[in-house]
Amino acid sequence: MTGEAQNPETDTGPLDGVTVLDASRVLVGPFCTMQLGDLGADVLKVERPGTGDQTREWHPPRYGDAEESAYYMSVNRNKRSMTLDLASQAGQEVFRDLARDADVLVENFRVGKMEEWNLGYERLREDNPELVYCGLSGYGEWGPDRDRPAYDVMMQAEGGLMSITGEENGSPVRVGVAIADIGAGMYATQAILAALFERELGDGVGQKVDVSLLDGQAAWMSYMATNYFATGDPPGRMGSKHPTIAPYQAYETADGYVVVAVASEHVWPRFCEALDRPDLVADDRFETNPRRVEHREALDAELRPEFAERTTAELLSAFGDHDVPASDVKNMEEVFESDQVRARGMRASIAHPTAGEVEMPGSPMHLSRTPASVRRYPPRLGEHTDEILREHGYNRREIESLYDSDVLGERFEDG
Repeated sequence: MTGEAQNPETDTGPLDGVTVLDASRVLVGPFCTMQLGDLGADVLKVERPGTGDQTREWHPPRYGDAEESAYYMSVNRNKRSMTLDLASQAGQEVFRDLARDADVLVENFRVGKMEEWNLGYERLREDNPELVYCGLSGYGEWGPDRDRPAYDVMMQAEGGLMSITGEENGSPVRVGVAIADIGAGMYATQAILAALFERELGDGVGQKVDVSLLDGQAAWMSYMATNYFATGDPPGRMGSKHPTIAPYQAYETADGYVVVAVASEHVWPRFCEALDRPDLVADDRFETNPRRVEHREALDAELRPEFAERTTAELLSAFGDHDVPASDVKNMEEVFESDQVRARGMRASIAHPTAGEVEMPGSPMHLSRTPASVRRYPPRLGEHTDEILREHGYNRREIESLYDSDVLGERFEDG
């Protein structure tokens, strides 16, 4: 399997035949619907006339002569774009027509906005009981904070992640990508697929899916949360260290950093041998992992000089020879030039009409018979408006009337 673009007319994925009505924007929703598109669904991206998804304007950087930002390009492949004014009554009527034929709807407007437009789940299920309707929000659809605005950095703080990210006694640090959005987008994808599966095995009826960024972050706290539940002590920041394994962290070398993961008692003597420090194996303070965790500071005092006097390459060679899990800290160039990443199809590309060849991370979902693929370039704003409406039964006169009343904004002009 490679990360090369596929033919949208002939190549299909496991969700071939599934139609997704995507009324989301920015990151959490588009990341979710991109995954569904990668798996073969027909994703119809409904955008505001004139401006579209806000991330189209989040540049620099851009790709070549494209109007859209690289950010937008990163999460909007395998979709078709149409413009539609959902604030207008006529636009809402068109949206209900589209929802009538959809299998899945994804939206991340402020809680209650879709109901205000008469486009909420209870209304749309009247016309399409099979619909799986996914609402994404910062805090979810109930609870005292449901109406609060939410952004990724807030969710990393409120969800506990920033309390355990950063150096000990240092300032809290945001994870470098919007992990709260991406995490909730992944949970939404899982829930949508589960709802589709249940629909097919059950009585053919869809359901409402409610996923929030805060819930996703709380769930991702996993063993850090259960450590707190077990002890009553909230864990703090430890840099790259692990609360229950040692050594399991980054050490500074003569010219960079090396990360080691001594996560098994079998690895510990090999680790010591690679550093030419057999005396550490004999030291009863470090005899077992619980003892090494207990005497972490003393262990670090022994190890830091060993790493500091060697280069990264020397250490990686020694650890490799002794089968010790270790890595340098790679930047984006090093990651996506990696032979392994390329072999796995994780550096994908597709031709774009104005941007040229657009590269992006590939799909990590490798299916042997119906593979995920990059079939369509991230669409230009409103590029498929007429096409989508014709597929849903609108004739030329009706489409022209929608343009004349500004429900669709300006007609897309190629070039």
